[in-house]
Amino acid sequence: MKRIFGIGLLAALTIGQISAQDDLKKVKETVHKSAIEAKVQFLASDEMKGRDTPSPELDLASRYLESYLREHGVKPLNENGSYFQKVEMSKTEPPKSGGLQMADSSFSFDREMILLSGKDISASAELVYLDYGSPEDFEKADLKGKIAVTQIGAKGESDVWRAYSLGKSKATMAAEKGAVALIELYKYPQPPWKLIRYYLGSGQTGLDSKGSDLPYMWLNDVSGERKKLFESFSGKARLDINGASLKKFTVNNVLGIVEGTDPNLKDEYIIYSAHYDHVGVGKPNEQGDTIYNGTRDNAIGTVSVMEAAKNIGRYPLKRSSVFIFFAGEEKGLLGSEWYVNHPVIPLQKTALCLNADNGGYNDTTFAMIVGLERITPQEEIAEACKSFGLEAKQDQVLDQGLYRRSDHFSFAEKGVPGVMYSMACTDFDEEIFKYLHQPSDNPNSVNYNYITKYIKSYVYSARLIGNAKRRPYWAEGDDYYKIGEELYD
Repeated sequence: MKRIFGIGLLAALTIGQISAQDDLKKVKETVHKSAIEAKVQFLASDEMKGRDTPSPELDLASRYLESYLREHGVKPLNENGSYFQKVEMSKTEPPKSGGLQMADSSFSFDREMILLSGKDISASAELVYLDYGSPEDFEKADLKGKIAVTQIGAKGESDVWRAYSLGKSKATMAAEKGAVALIELYKYPQPPWKLIRYYLGSGQTGLDSKGSDLPYMWLNDVSGERKKLFESFSGKARLDINGASLKKFTVNNVLGIVEGTDPNLKDEYIIYSAHYDHVGVGKPNEQGDTIYNGTRDNAIGTVSVMEAAKNIGRYPLKRSSVFIFFAGEEKGLLGSEWYVNHPVIPLQKTALCLNADNGGYNDTTFAMIVGLERITPQEEIAEACKSFGLEAKQDQVLDQGLYRRSDHFSFAEKGVPGVMYSMACTDFDEEIFKYLHQPSDNPNSVNYNYITKYIKSYVYSARLIGNAKRRPYWAEGDDYYKIGEELYD
């Protein structure tokens, strides 16, 4: 019996090795430097004007991606035969004047306040302080015709991007309870208020929801002194917002699918994703260039998923493969947030989000997999990188909070395992900031030999995970392990 078992184990290992070698051969057959460079050159060209959300150039990019999926045998995911998922958004332009008057205290949009969403209002209303504004706080409060005031984020939460996402949920709850406005007290020392005003005070784009019309503001309270004022205030306050505007529009997530070949595994879906938007046209640099091309962030990630789609379209995997190109990531993960709240494939059937996104690179010896230690298919990713002369490394810049800053995080919050497949970054240094969200990030500024290795390793990872015997999942003990158990229960 021992001899028979040994022979059977050897046979199984041999079959597995042959299968992996076959997958590697298929990657080398389909993924080529010249094709990668051609696609990056188009997506990050000056003519695409930085692919802002929204813009005619973003629409053109979505048509380009649709055509590419169709060309390579990837089927539309929607039942109506469309490759597009319409994402409903709204854009708020900042007020020209206004502020909040409370007895002897006043705060203005020139200094202490920023409008994140909503439109003009002139109202004299009671203030209702709701601590952190949990669902229970909103449920028990009488807010009809009143201004809701909360602390930013949630108790124990210090991540500003997470707080911003929570704030949008609070705005929806405030609107449902009949409030006329929502004010959150901004208390984080980092990022500093001056930087927050620079990035968020010039107008914001968000998902269109019931809370979109409601004026939603942040008020600077880093010292914590103003919290005491709002806790003890009684009577009415005066809120004026003048010159703000709210525009509603739709953009496209681009989706396609290749059905799995294994009758037992094809109902497990792997999502291969990237955002295809960038930040558009902006402030000129010293050379007078105003186009923020977005080569690293994220034409290269987009092309990674395009190459995976071409490869898997020709050679399908055992599991079903879903390819999603998200719009609005640069506005706050909007495309992926919309998708996870309107999933075309049930999240319970979605096994993993392998997301390709980049801020830049300052090393060419490894690929940085943000969240690698969080998921079970670590060996598959390590093998894929090794096969193309790279090392698979975990997040090397933990202080940047990258795990929360790309589209895989929208899935993780719902319980779906997700990682960000990135180029090598040892530190957010001068080399990174030279190109990150800068006009200098043009398609002629990158090392295409390294880019090709990175993309080949991504495609090979896709093949190894999509054909693996075990379903990918959260590593035991991870923060999202229990959320995943609830989702897949």
